[in-house]
Amino acid sequence: MNLALEHYLVLSAVLFAIGLYGALTKRNAVIILMCIELMLNAVNISMVAFSRFIVPALLTGQVFAIFVMVVAAAEVAVGLAIILAVYRGLETIDATRINLMKW
Repeated sequence: MNLALEHYLVLSAVLFAIGLYGALTKRNAVIILMCIELMLNAVNISMVAFSRFIVPALLTGQVFAIFVMVVAAAEVAVGLAIILAVYRGLETIDATRINLMKW
């Protein structure tokens, strides 16, 4: 069974939609970070699929996917540090109750 480009794009779109739904509806800040990571992985799947099916000799999609993974790892480290700092101050990680930027 050969998988076409459309199969990978449908998988990517479904994962992105699940991540977007979770990021917009959940209140827990850690879950929101996990949903953002899911959306970034969906983008990685589509970039690698396009790279494989359009120009298989070049590895541009794979290289961009590696860069996205590096940025995602940095985003998780900074995001978790911010969440820990907020939790120490407010004792909650509920995104609706975090309003530190308000006067």
